[in-house]
Amino acid sequence: MAATPSSEAVAGLERFLAIPSVSVDPAHRGDMRRAAEWVADQLAFAGGRVVETDGHPAVVGEWLDAPGAPTILVYGHYDVQPPGDETEWETPPFEPSIRDGRIYARGATDDKGPVVVALQTAKTLLADEGALPLNVRFLIEGEEEIGSPSLPAFLEQQRDALGCDLVVSADGAMWRPTEPSVAVAAKGLLALDLVVEGPRTDLHSGRHGGAVQNPNHALARIVASLHRDDGTVAVDGFYDDVEALGDADREALSRVPFEDETYRSEVGVGALHGEPGFTTLERLWTRPTLEVNELRGGGPFTVIPRVARAHVTSRLVPGQRPERVLAAIEAHVTRFAPPGVEVRVESHPGAVPAYAIAADHPAVEAAANALRAVYADQEPLLVRIGGTLPAAALFERILGVKTLLFSFSTADEALHAPNEFFRLHRLAEGIAAWTELWRLLARDRPAA
Repeated sequence: MAATPSSEAVAGLERFLAIPSVSVDPAHRGDMRRAAEWVADQLAFAGGRVVETDGHPAVVGEWLDAPGAPTILVYGHYDVQPPGDETEWETPPFEPSIRDGRIYARGATDDKGPVVVALQTAKTLLADEGALPLNVRFLIEGEEEIGSPSLPAFLEQQRDALGCDLVVSADGAMWRPTEPSVAVAAKGLLALDLVVEGPRTDLHSGRHGGAVQNPNHALARIVASLHRDDGTVAVDGFYDDVEALGDADREALSRVPFEDETYRSEVGVGALHGEPGFTTLERLWTRPTLEVNELRGGGPFTVIPRVARAHVTSRLVPGQRPERVLAAIEAHVTRFAPPGVEVRVESHPGAVPAYAIAADHPAVEAAANALRAVYADQEPLLVRIGGTLPAAALFERILGVKTLLFSFSTADEALHAPNEFFRLHRLAEGIAAWTELWRLLARDRPAA
């Protein structure tokens, strides 16, 4: 279905998107607070308020006037990624532009559009019916894009105030815009830097080349050693704790429409590459990865650099623990470090394990039924996402509840890239689905 969103929802989203709430950049600290205050104002019906954390503030609120009904915690985030190279944007990233039924701006689909869906669901129900079908708490944080470093302590401090039967996340993404879907798993994340140090200072490559180990060369050797030619990770112990993909999982994945050639063309590569023995979709959704995201050292001049660095991330799957994977990588790097340089691994804060919810969990069934009510001619898919949602693992560990990923973002909407957008019809469809979901959760009371 293609629905028309209300002018109120669109106008609110435009105002929200115009705030450059870039959490990684200290220059935007004031903008972060402005965005938090905007969300709190939208939650006035729930006593919305800005609450301090060890980092950027969070926004909380609660509407608890449904005695005897279950309580859900609605989660989302108001921070966004940096815009990157603004010359690659067709319109300025923080000046929302509507074209062809889409709204373009940084944060449009990750996560401000989906957050507005959740907020408008509550506001619409209260305006039309004077009540919500269940009790709803809200937590909209400001650090998801930097790994939610303040969230664990905040959840510990606010454990009682955030108590619930289930978390419903506006963050995440559906698989494709043509097929409604519910995500039942998200990969974990480990981020680190490989640091190679050589001479005391940069050296003239003409005077010293061939006599000392070049940190760039040493780093290239180490990075190349992380994978075998066939795409498998060559780090001893990397796969030790990976849970085997069962026949039922493989059969379920085989039912998801996916064509290798279409995918290859969409991403613009000459050939696909990856761990053998698995389909492309299995590799994308169910296998761990180790990716080199950045290499840097020296510059375009005749120098042997003093230091070279690589930024590396690993997407983890169920069974893997970040600390065990980190230890395996450290041992591997030590083994392959050549003489003449010092090599170390610097881990980044915010590592999280993978998250999964059972496909037959009552909340997943309620979500699928809510999607069927909105998209009557399409059967919802149960999918997995390659991205990471740190909060889901934290909610399970600290609050003891599962998280239902129910976002109306879709994976093709240029998340973290130039010209990020959100389909406006998803506002209306999302509100309709969230409304139905809340009614079903209230009726069926799925256990956390």
